[in-house]
Amino acid sequence: MKSKFLIITVLTIVLLAACTPAATPTPQSVELIEEPTAVPVVPENVPIVVTDQRGKEFQFEQPVQRIVSLAPSNTEILFAVGAGSQVVGRDTFSDYPAEALNVADIGGGFGALDTETIIASSPDLVLAADLTPAEQIQALEDLGLTVFVLGNPIDLPGMYENLRTVAKMTGHLEETETLITSLKERVAVVEQKLAGVKDRPLVLYEIDGTDPNAPWVPGPDTFVNTLLTMAGGNNMSAALEGAWVQVSLETIIEMNPDLILLGDAQWGGMTPEMVASRGGWDALTAVQEGKIYPFDDNLVSRPGPRLVDGLEALAKFLHPESFE
Repeated sequence: MKSKFLIITVLTIVLLAACTPAATPTPQSVELIEEPTAVPVVPENVPIVVTDQRGKEFQFEQPVQRIVSLAPSNTEILFAVGAGSQVVGRDTFSDYPAEALNVADIGGGFGALDTETIIASSPDLVLAADLTPAEQIQALEDLGLTVFVLGNPIDLPGMYENLRTVAKMTGHLEETETLITSLKERVAVVEQKLAGVKDRPLVLYEIDGTDPNAPWVPGPDTFVNTLLTMAGGNNMSAALEGAWVQVSLETIIEMNPDLILLGDAQWGGMTPEMVASRGGWDALTAVQEGKIYPFDDNLVSRPGPRLVDGLEALAKFLHPESFE
């Protein structure tokens, strides 16, 4: 019972730190390139109206200037759209970009929020995420704070819309459209280079190997699954139901993945040597051939602009010959 609680606790920390989104295209699908979108124009003296994940409508008379972020993905989005100087508070897990570390730490994630620091920062807006506990959101609203819940996108276009929503609230629409155009161009380059790829390796992506007989892996409703597919791979756990799920060692041995990526290398300290020494794992071809590799999970689990970095990294890793 204690072991099960430890696994759930560790996984909860990872999910809150990553704020992982959901959903994926079918294994052979790729993202369609959209036509350029005209830059939305917000006339002066016209209220800014936006709706959050809960369906709650907000109206701002002018762009918000003092923002507290409750999730790493939100913090990355704020800095990416040009609103970094408007961030006056960020959760403990927000560690990117480096400038974010200069912003006041207000706790959060798996721990409690430092409401005194939040109130002292006099925020115009608290930007929460879909994984922010409902009780934390309610407690902040009870204090009279404006809390906007940014939803978890289900695909890259959804992530682009999150960028636009934050840009609209913070007054950075023009530079954000430039950013989105650049991101789409990079995605198009990856798709072009992988257009002729037929060999799609079967990948075991481990998010938490605390229990070596039943590690946690990304199911179909995750961006990890989406990006692995777009990068020319097949997620071993794509046929399972849900987002983060446990898979038995017996199932892993039966499916026999071509390689293993350790998403728990950075935050959990997992190493290829540790995986190779697990009981029963020597039956896997990937272990026998030494195809176990650490991978920066932040690039594929935080629903922000760095998802494109993650796509590029996965594509180059799975198909280096296409990028020579």
